Amino acid sequence: MLYKIEEKEDLFEKLEPVEFRDFSSFGKLEKDLENLIANSILDVLFEDAKLMPIFQERQWQPEADIYALNEYGELVIFELKRASADKDAVQQALRYAQNAGQWSYQKLEQKLKAYSNNKNSLVEAHREAFGLEHALEPKEVNNKQHLLVIGSAADESLISSVDYWKRSGISIDFLPYRVYELAGEKFFEFFALPYDKHKNPAEVKGVLFDTNRSWDESSIWSMMENSRLEAYGDAKRFVNQVHVGDIVFFSHKSMGVVAAAKVKGEVQAPDNETHYRDVEFLTPIPKKNDKKLIAMPFSEVSSKTGKNFFWARTIKVPYLTKSEALSLVEELNLFLSTNK
Repeated sequence: MLYKIEEKEDLFEKLEPVEFRDFSSFGKLEKDLENLIANSILDVLFEDAKLMPIFQERQWQPEADIYALNEYGELVIFELKRASADKDAVQQALRYAQNAGQWSYQKLEQKLKAYSNNKNSLVEAHREAFGLEHALEPKEVNNKQHLLVIGSAADESLISSVDYWKRSGISIDFLPYRVYELAGEKFFEFFALPYDKHKNPAEVKGVLFDTNRSWDESSIWSMMENSRLEAYGDAKRFVNQVHVGDIVFFSHKSMGVVAAAKVKGEVQAPDNETHYRDVEFLTPIPKKNDKKLIAMPFSEVSSKTGKNFFWARTIKVPYLTKSEALSLVEELNLFLSTNK
């Protein structure tokens, strides 16, 4: 809940609840909420609880809204309600879970390929996404299901129903969302489990950022030669998720981290397909005519930071704190100097 602080003579005197709304208040559909959640499930909403989206519902099909895998290959099922959710949403989610729990590995793989155009097998896509040393065995996938019901508010029947199934050993939770309209702008409030550990955007953070090698081998040189952090097409929005002062690490697919820089410029959009920010490099800048592109392997990045990153997307969550990022810069400079 959001509260306005009422001040009197420079004292914080009392709290006034701010009215919140839901998607239906703005004439938006449940599909609009689904797409917003699906597009932000990894990079924003669940930055500390990594998930790999594999499928969204199809129109007129008895399916949940979003299906994802966690690091252990367990299926996470999202049932979304654009307005308030009641106990019927729980019953609906349970039916979907019962059905999805019987899906074979082959069926899940087919759904992933239809959803993402990923040519890899499901276990290989999962291994790459979570940076695992070894891929899961197909038989290890979908051995357990978790249910998440998301809605604008919960009535007593929903809360009682969720609590009942929790006591019965079912992995189920309710996550509320709220929309606020303040000064003509709309704000989305969301609390991820198990605790709301979203990092304060005002704090300097370290971000592993992809060089887009999968789509364009030359994009890295545009970034290095122009001292920029760039993203393209559908991924261009990720440039908005780093801020001035943040430390970015350039992650080159199948190789590792090749450079680090400090963000110093606001978002620029030279064309409809590109967003970028100017940066100041903190490590040697790779040159296109170098005989060899030196990179700190991803396994070593994980070892140095003590974190397992989700490698499948443009931004590799989790983020690093400022001190963690500065420490990694030191390690990267040492690595690059001793391997040149």
